[in-house]
Amino acid sequence: MTGGDTPDGPDVPGGDVPAGDVPSYTVDELAARAGVTVRTVRFYGTRGLLPPPVIGARRVGHYGPGHLSRLALIEELQRQGMTLAAIERYVEQLPPDLSAQDLAIHRALVASWAPESAEVITRRDLERRAGRPLTEQDVGRLAAMGVLDRTDDPDAFRLDGALLRLGVELLDVPIEHETILASRTVLLEHARAAAQELSRLFQEQVWNPYRESGEDPDHLTAMKSLSAHMQPMVVQALVTAFQRSLSEELRAAFRSR
Repeated sequence: MTGGDTPDGPDVPGGDVPAGDVPSYTVDELAARAGVTVRTVRFYGTRGLLPPPVIGARRVGHYGPGHLSRLALIEELQRQGMTLAAIERYVEQLPPDLSAQDLAIHRALVASWAPESAEVITRRDLERRAGRPLTEQDVGRLAAMGVLDRTDDPDAFRLDGALLRLGVELLDVPIEHETILASRTVLLEHARAAAQELSRLFQEQVWNPYRESGEDPDHLTAMKSLSAHMQPMVVQALVTAFQRSLSEELRAAFRSR
């Protein structure tokens, strides 16, 4: 799928195609603009990833800029390594009345905040990068730590390269598999809570002022730039806060013994 820039013209809530000057596409035209097959468009429709088209004369379905923007968003999520099931969950959480412009903003935010290190790698290349042979138990432990995910191909894995070195080092640490899973669950739950609060803050302080500005293009550019610059600062702040908090908790735990 290609990047599929959002076409010019008024925004279209949820992918509906109103009358007027808003671009309207048949399924063949939409597929060509998005760089996918007609079969893919229809498949996404059956999975709820795309709103249904507006049925016009002769029972011909018409699609709009919102559909094109959703296809571009799906592509971005796939590029970040998300599975189809994960993309479905993500899309389900989006408000149904998002305009094509809103979806373009979502795509920009996903591109600036999502990890860039996800890649699909073979078992042979994984072991070469790890610098050692890996047993099935090793692979299971790496998966539990979030270093990699299994794919439908038993010889291919989706790898977060930034975590591989640390994950391999932890393979030799005598930590039970269940402990790793429990630790990861705790971290994910708290990370999700922090992400929800940051999302709320971003919406109130950045998104809403943009909407109130009449969706000024200059404000949109500034918002995207702010998002990209916030990402490394937020990540570093989270890491630093976690390190300090964990150190304090460990010191307090051992002092009480």
